[in-house]
Amino acid sequence: MPRNSDDVRLRLQEAALELYLERGYDKTTAGDIAARAGVTERTFFRHFVDKREVFFDGQEQLRELLVDAVAAVPADTKPLPTLRAAFHQAVPLIEHNLPVTERRYPVIMATPALQERSLAKHAALVAALTDALRARGVSEQLAALHAQVGMDTYAIAIRRWGADRTDDLHTHLDRAFTDLRLAANALK
Repeated sequence: MPRNSDDVRLRLQEAALELYLERGYDKTTAGDIAARAGVTERTFFRHFVDKREVFFDGQEQLRELLVDAVAAVPADTKPLPTLRAAFHQAVPLIEHNLPVTERRYPVIMATPALQERSLAKHAALVAALTDALRARGVSEQLAALHAQVGMDTYAIAIRRWGADRTDDLHTHLDRAFTDLRLAANALK
């Protein structure tokens, strides 16, 4: 039985993915996941609030990275370029997690409870980025608008990269933000 906390978390995540792929999300319990990982159900709940959360570990790390990256951008930088710079800082984390993310994605897309959690996590990132922009002096309304648009643009870049790895994620990010700028200019 693993003793290292990080090792236990990884084993639980892998066990959950295996079971969700084999049985489906609805037919898998936290106890099943724990048993597959070689730990007790109690240990499962020490690490994760519920069986949905096992798929979204690392979200806090991404939030902290993005918030810190926003704070590190020079103060005179406008909100969307600030967010773009922050998203570029997250690329190594996204690339590192890609093998697991790709395997989880079909399970999330096939499971309403996991889709709901994914949307909640996205909204939490938008809220954190809104707060980070407000801390830079951006008004509440504009911070919320920029954070939402920025996160959506970031998500589009990641989806494009997932579909076409000819270019790296940095390139897809820049293209998505260029497309956003062109779309905004078309409103004029």
